[in-house]
Amino acid sequence: MMAGRSVSSTPSGETPDKPARSMRSGHAAPAKRVARSASSGAGAQAESHRVARSASSGVRAAHGPGCTAKSVASGGGAANHSARASATSKLRKKRASVRSVFAAAGNAVARRRSAKQARTQVKKPRIVEERIGATSPGAFVDANNLPSEDMVAKTLQETAGTIGVATRPKVVDFAARQKEQRKADTRRIAARVAVVCAAMAAVIALVWLLFFSPVLRLEPNNISASGANEWVSNEQIMAIAKRQAGKSLLVVSDSAVEQKLSQIPGVSSATAEKKFPNGLHVSVTAQRPAAMLKEPSGSTMTAVDSKARKLNAVNGAAQSVQGIPVIEVDDVGKALSRRAVQSALVILDALPESMRNAIVKVQANTQDSITTQLDNGISIVWGDDSDLKLKMAIVDKIMNDPNVIGDKKQINVSATARPIIK
Repeated sequence: MMAGRSVSSTPSGETPDKPARSMRSGHAAPAKRVARSASSGAGAQAESHRVARSASSGVRAAHGPGCTAKSVASGGGAANHSARASATSKLRKKRASVRSVFAAAGNAVARRRSAKQARTQVKKPRIVEERIGATSPGAFVDANNLPSEDMVAKTLQETAGTIGVATRPKVVDFAARQKEQRKADTRRIAARVAVVCAAMAAVIALVWLLFFSPVLRLEPNNISASGANEWVSNEQIMAIAKRQAGKSLLVVSDSAVEQKLSQIPGVSSATAEKKFPNGLHVSVTAQRPAAMLKEPSGSTMTAVDSKARKLNAVNGAAQSVQGIPVIEVDDVGKALSRRAVQSALVILDALPESMRNAIVKVQANTQDSITTQLDNGISIVWGDDSDLKLKMAIVDKIMNDPNVIGDKKQINVSATARPIIK
């Protein structure tokens, strides 16, 4: 029994006062010894041997009481059966306690090893930057979590060859690079100059083709005219049209040609049409002469238009002068500058052909007393060339009404408000 109490009091082989102090401080005694052994380094192995010896002494102590109980049981018989059962139960408890001691010792050794590895482990540098989330202003920043970069390791990694051996980086020859750059600049400038020269050559060729080459040049043989008559000759028309010969059709102006043709006496309208690539056709509408001016000393008559411009001089006996009013003047040049002759030409040009053909004599002594005499013996005093349409309407009304004209031989419409019939 004495031996049983000693075994139960010291199951782990330690002194009774140390577990009590450990319980009061709140920490296990083996844990303290493990920490001290880990700090000292070499004491960890000695501590493990002491734990093992304590466990062995506990086993031997457990076997001693068991033998004693067995001898007592054999001497005492059935009366000591309960004592043997109690001893067996205690023995089982002691064995369980020994197993727990060994397990605690193994756990302490494993913790010491992990703590030692954690202290001796060196943090490897990070080559690839890790994205660290932004912190709020004023928050704590852990320097260990900041991104870092090992430039040496990165350089070795970038310059590693195909088999992982560091190779020498490529060395740039700046002189050769400058030479290549100069050659590239020279080629680029030469290409630009070539493009500019080609563009200028194309423009020059196009200008020469359109304005100076024979392709669009107006040739005199390719100019034609139409609309000429005895008053406006073909030679007059061609003389103006051939002034444009030798020019490119792109330079020839249609309006300029038409304006010059309209200035020919007796031409009322003119048109010019380009015939590409090198032709031109002009056509005119020749008006009839307003009157024929006859000088007393000559047998020729000069055709003039309504603008007092000379057309042609023809023989008085020619068939072409039939039906054209005749004005007798002393001198053609002086007569065309007189206001009375100019007003007479305007009136004669405005009259219808039926009345023009019936006129046998025209008197233009003054600009307010222009008179025409018809073949039926009736004389018409027009006055001047104002209100000409109204005057012609009054004359036509009077002459076509027998009750009005009767046997009268003169109609004076110089005052349109009060026509006079005599």
